[in-house]
Amino acid sequence: MADIKVIQDKIIKYIEEHKKEYENISKAIWEKPEVSNYEFFACKVLGDKLREEGFKIEDNAAGHRTGFAAVKKSGKPGPVIAFLAEYDALEGLGHACGHNIIGATSTFAGVALSKVIDEIGGEVRVYGTPGEEGGEEGSAKESFVREGYFKDVDAALIAHPGTLNLLTGTSLANDPIDIEFFGKPAHAAAIPEQGINALDAVIQVYNGINALRQHLPSDVRIHGIITNGGSAPNIVPDYAKARFYLRSASRNTLNDVFAKVERIVEGAGLLTGAKGKVIRYQNKVDNLVPTPAFDEVYKKHLEYFGETLDHKESGIGSTDVGNVSQVVPTIHPTLRVTEVKCGGHTVEFREECIKPKALESCTLGAKILSLTALDLILDSELLKSIKEQHKTLISQI
Repeated sequence: MADIKVIQDKIIKYIEEHKKEYENISKAIWEKPEVSNYEFFACKVLGDKLREEGFKIEDNAAGHRTGFAAVKKSGKPGPVIAFLAEYDALEGLGHACGHNIIGATSTFAGVALSKVIDEIGGEVRVYGTPGEEGGEEGSAKESFVREGYFKDVDAALIAHPGTLNLLTGTSLANDPIDIEFFGKPAHAAAIPEQGINALDAVIQVYNGINALRQHLPSDVRIHGIITNGGSAPNIVPDYAKARFYLRSASRNTLNDVFAKVERIVEGAGLLTGAKGKVIRYQNKVDNLVPTPAFDEVYKKHLEYFGETLDHKESGIGSTDVGNVSQVVPTIHPTLRVTEVKCGGHTVEFREECIKPKALESCTLGAKILSLTALDLILDSELLKSIKEQHKTLISQI
């Protein structure tokens, strides 16, 4: 049995000796923000670093041109641990969610753990998963799940930057959908009777969804915009489009909501004569299922490095980490990277994510995540109990 203290010290020593490299990686990604499916720079920087450290890299992983799967095997039996790297920015806002930190931290943790993997056994993976914020080819973790990248993974880890120290919380399942209607153009004054108004159909859907809200569970959220309403007032719109997010605390409830929205679209088509369709324009996002026993291991190491947990504030969003948590035990804690109280997806938080404390958090995050993973590899009973708890929680959904 490996001496856990000796192994821990090796990991910490490696992280301390290489922290500037990963701070620079985080800074470089922040300075060159890229949205979903266009994270070419970030993907290359992280992938090249992992290659340099002896990982075998699969490019274009899970069908995503800016995704990768990095693997380092020990040659000895043992658990497979996956660190999840995110590195996409927000459209028009840059790294206002701190994914520059996530990409560097997850890579750093994976590399640090890999330095002892030959000694302890098992396998380390770092999955580069594009588009957590959505967008073109967004929510790539669902693709990784669907294509089997987690079928032999024992546990997955990621830490999200924020203004508080929090354990893994719940999240909302999310179906990002486009609703399109196709009508028939006509001169709106001279021959309106010959037109079929696609915009009218979209407006009927918008109003229908507003009416639906009073008959939905309290955890459901629906919000949307009209993205195309026609080209000119004197032309009956032959094409119109709206974009909605459908969200719920559970995938099963959300599937029911999706079916109801489909019926609203069908009804609007019957009312107006326009032909409508509903499409998911990116991967579905599932709700996050926390595994408390896994979070307890993370908490132990968080506190070892002098950090304390905060109380969770209100507010809940969606993340494709939820898709991973549906199939393997997963942690998605929040790590405080600034003392400034500001919300994510804001200019203020973006600016905090390039400051020294935020960049230095890559070191702290890498230590906590790698040591958490180490415990799972060295303590088979601990890992077994976490997997059993996860299985029970999934069966109760």
